[in-house]
Amino acid sequence: MLELSFDDPDKLVAVAHALSTRARVDMLQLLSTRNMNIMEIADTLKLPVSTVANNVKILEAAKLINTELLPATRGAMKVCSRNYDDIRIAFNVEKTVPRPVLNTYEMEMPIGHYSDCEVHPTCGMANTDGMLVREDEPASFYHPKHVGAQLIWLRKGYLEYLLPLEVPPKARIDALELSMEMCSEAPNYDNNWPSDITVWMNGVEIGTWTSPGDFGDRRGRLNPSWWADWSTQYGLLKTWRIDRKWTTLDMEKISDVTIGDLKLLQRPNIRLRVGVKPDAVHQGGMNLFGRQFGDYEQDIVLKVYYAADQQESENEAAGS
Repeated sequence: MLELSFDDPDKLVAVAHALSTRARVDMLQLLSTRNMNIMEIADTLKLPVSTVANNVKILEAAKLINTELLPATRGAMKVCSRNYDDIRIAFNVEKTVPRPVLNTYEMEMPIGHYSDCEVHPTCGMANTDGMLVREDEPASFYHPKHVGAQLIWLRKGYLEYLLPLEVPPKARIDALELSMEMCSEAPNYDNNWPSDITVWMNGVEIGTWTSPGDFGDRRGRLNPSWWADWSTQYGLLKTWRIDRKWTTLDMEKISDVTIGDLKLLQRPNIRLRVGVKPDAVHQGGMNLFGRQFGDYEQDIVLKVYYAADQQESENEAAGS
């Protein structure tokens, strides 16, 4: 049995994140019967191998599974086994230890509601009814209809969003999480097409993710029927977390940027920029998916974890 408590919050957060998606829960359920390699898991769950491999890393980082490289017909295969049958989380803490009462602020920003952009071909955008603008015309990204976009792609440049931050003036922000579905941008599609996609918040570069490709080996789960089979189909759901220690990407440290570096309470919004830098090693573009394209029914999701008032929170915790 895995025992978790507030005494080790990092471990608790890692396990909670690992259990936060249906795909990873399904994978753990599969591994309750026998050990399986990544190809077997992907085939059973009807998921792309790249998605399974990414989720295996998250489960492994949370120590919910073990992996072992074993010889295969061609090269080696990664075999996964489950570590625990039960997980127990102890929420009770000593009353003599005051702990802040955390609140969560969450909002979802449609991908078409960007406030600024710089775009270079190949580029375009679509929704469930068809193409929103003419392809490969950067000027069209300033057309008002861009707010309805459900899929946006560009080869170089960025999209910038202003996300409202509605927390009390005296709030103490402990952590911020940002998630979105994305992949590279290749002609038609190419599963082996790396791209360095960078995220900035309030002008601070928090980290770069190298997308392995522009995925089109199967249809995206949410794609409308008119969308061509030979085009980009789905992305990977990536989650950045910035706290008081550092920044992580899918629970793995990616930079030393902390919440304090973002100066969040000095303005009523968060300026988010996502794009490919002109000097990136892999300039493979970017696809950004809305809730009606790809595999995940969401747009850009922001979660902020905060204590409304530090002194008030400590008093509540001490008297609970």
